[in-house]
Amino acid sequence: MPRKITTIKLQKYTKDRIDKLKVYPRETYDEIIQEMLDILNICKINPYQARHRLLSIDRKKKEYSNKKSVKSE
Repeated sequence: MPRKITTIKLQKYTKDRIDKLKVYPRETYDEIIQEMLDILNICKINPYQARHRLLSIDRKKKEYSNKKSVKSE
């Protein structure tokens, strides 16, 4: 069954904010939004687990950034 795709309009400011959440450059907006929604749902039940998930994402971003800078040297 093919996945249904839709188009949404975002303000440039909102798009820029979402871009800053990317762990890696080719991460899709759908992946980022799904992750945000998952974290929001977890936050309702267990805020500490949601915080842990956010810290994990930050760690992944730093790791990717470090790998990227090592490759460019």
